[in-house]
Amino acid sequence: MAIKIALAGNPNCGKTTLFNDLTGSNQYVGNWPGVTVEKKEGRLKGHKDVVIQDLPGIYSLSPYTLEEVVARGYLVGEKPDVILNIIDGTNIERNLYLTTQLIELGIPVVMAVNMIDLVRKNGDTIDLKRLSRELGCEAIEISALKGEGSRQAAQLAVEAARESCTGELPHVFTGSVEHALAHIEESIQGKVDERFLRWYAVKLFERDDKVQSELGLDAGLLAHLDEHIADCEKEMDDDAESIITNQRYAYIHRVVSRAVQKKARTEHLTVSDKIDRIVTNRILALPIFAVIMAAIYTLSMGSSNFAIGRMATDWTNDVLFGDWVPNALNAFLEGAGVAPWLQGLVVDGIVAGVGAVLGFVPQMLVLFLMLSLLEDVGYMARVAFIMDRIFRKFGLSGKSFIPMLVGTGCGVPGVMASRTIENERDRRMTIMTTCFIPCSAKMPIIGLFAGALFGGSGLVATSAYFIGMAAIIVSGVILKKTRLFAGDPAPFVMELPAYHVPAWGNVLRATWERGWSFIKRAGTVILASTIVLWFLQGFGFTDGTFGMVEDNNTSLLAGIGGAVSWLFAPLGFASWQATVATVTGLIAKENVVGTFGVLYGFAEVAENGDEIWANIARDFTMLSAYSFMIFNLLCAPCFAAMGAIKREMNNGRWTAIAIGYMCLLAYCTALVVYQLGGLVTGEVGFNFFTVVALALVALAIFLLVRPNPYEKERERVAPSRATVTE
Repeated sequence: MAIKIALAGNPNCGKTTLFNDLTGSNQYVGNWPGVTVEKKEGRLKGHKDVVIQDLPGIYSLSPYTLEEVVARGYLVGEKPDVILNIIDGTNIERNLYLTTQLIELGIPVVMAVNMIDLVRKNGDTIDLKRLSRELGCEAIEISALKGEGSRQAAQLAVEAARESCTGELPHVFTGSVEHALAHIEESIQGKVDERFLRWYAVKLFERDDKVQSELGLDAGLLAHLDEHIADCEKEMDDDAESIITNQRYAYIHRVVSRAVQKKARTEHLTVSDKIDRIVTNRILALPIFAVIMAAIYTLSMGSSNFAIGRMATDWTNDVLFGDWVPNALNAFLEGAGVAPWLQGLVVDGIVAGVGAVLGFVPQMLVLFLMLSLLEDVGYMARVAFIMDRIFRKFGLSGKSFIPMLVGTGCGVPGVMASRTIENERDRRMTIMTTCFIPCSAKMPIIGLFAGALFGGSGLVATSAYFIGMAAIIVSGVILKKTRLFAGDPAPFVMELPAYHVPAWGNVLRATWERGWSFIKRAGTVILASTIVLWFLQGFGFTDGTFGMVEDNNTSLLAGIGGAVSWLFAPLGFASWQATVATVTGLIAKENVVGTFGVLYGFAEVAENGDEIWANIARDFTMLSAYSFMIFNLLCAPCFAAMGAIKREMNNGRWTAIAIGYMCLLAYCTALVVYQLGGLVTGEVGFNFFTVVALALVALAIFLLVRPNPYEKERERVAPSRATVTE
């Protein structure tokens, strides 16, 4: 039977680096069942019978964040054979808070004191034997980044698991608190695993609702225990949870004073402090960030000679999937005598559809690489800190800015970037609004209508970004006043790690994991959708006979488009061609231009569709074109992004809510623009939909200015939490 090692520690303690060092390529990445927190599991190199479970970075086992819920559920429910607790040796006092909780679980614990090279550099010394004796668990020094002591720490964990020796619990609590805890242990004896007695007693002392429900204690016993807890609270003039927290830190302080000797510090700024005085400066922070992101987008998605990502994507689209693969497949299938319909499915359906999306992979990989690099050196944490003050005014967290910024390049990595937001409500709202920002795939739509009807005016593209930002701000204000998203944005608690040289192994691994996740998840959705749409566009009824059609005006897709085109009449575009273009845009937004080209009889069109400008100018007015553009910019994103939304939401209901909200907002916005704009220009007479448009404007104003009915609802925040800097 395999030995299960749980890897636990605070954020930025070096846990991921150690996990990668111990497992190498023998690891698997996914999501924890039912939640979107990343799950990493691997086998110890050279030991097929040793499984290492990398738990999310947490500060405690109190269930205040999704990560803590996941970690606590795994440790209490799965009962791993041993816990390998990684602590940051440069911040040992703060890290030991989690250690004391882990030891109370009754599971063998091995403590790995990481970053020992920095401890030595600072002139500090840690007495590991004294530390081990005080805490009652084995302690070893390591440097995960340099590979020092990593294998020995894993070996100690394996030996501790085989011996199943937990040692004596340290005397963390004193006085009446210890007396009350002993009484609670006695009361629940036989109701819980003997090893977990102390942990359950502490949680009952803290009046943990989840533990009370889990144990199913009768009301009489709970009332009896509450009397003892109330006596402690009265004696110590504090609430139970704060009493536990204070006694833990008092104990940790005693341990550190005995086992750690720190060199006297001279008052001077560290290198990180000096950098932060510039990059987090109130005046310079945003310009510096803008320059850095401009450089990243120039490399990944720009049109300059330095745009590595764009050049790779152009080659993938134009050469690989535009020439080599289709020509090779056509030659092979024709030589094999494959039926024309099957050849069309493979080449025009699967290759064209999936290839259009996979063509974005190179520039996405470059973007992921650059962002992973910024994350690893510690800069991205500063960006979230800088933006929090602005975004909080609209009900969002500062961490919401990164996904929206990334979304300007592509919605898929933008949605995936939302997983850095711990608060579930903030994360879901960020996912729902990120795709309002015009991505690079929407640029051809803007270029098409700007060229065909607006004389190529740059104001059209500029207005598209303003509309996207307005949709995000309005959504943030309105949604925060609903029950689903009520409550203040979570308090901004973030570790600001010291700047350091990137660990290239971690950077490359993170880049590959994000890219491969896109290829696997989004690619399957694309494959299914392209097959369906190829069939609908290539088949139909002619002369009462069903089969392949040469004129797509007689296809099933044309029939379906014509049947539902009336839905878009109030928005100013009711032709089946416009409806079909909108539908095919769900595969990939740049398909809108190509679809118009096919429907207007052009085999190929340029990216901005200048060949079909005359047809567009004939079928659209300036106002209806602008309405069409707004709807396609704000409505549900491409299937690739929808696949990413499904993965990050990890919930069918919430995925439907997110996509439904985008479509509803897009429809209402386009309706207001066309109906009220047409009323002003004389293009539209006063009608029923004009009244609807006016009512929508009034409703939006009311929702924006009304008092928040859930004003008193607040996120629960652990009293022991505080903003932590390096």
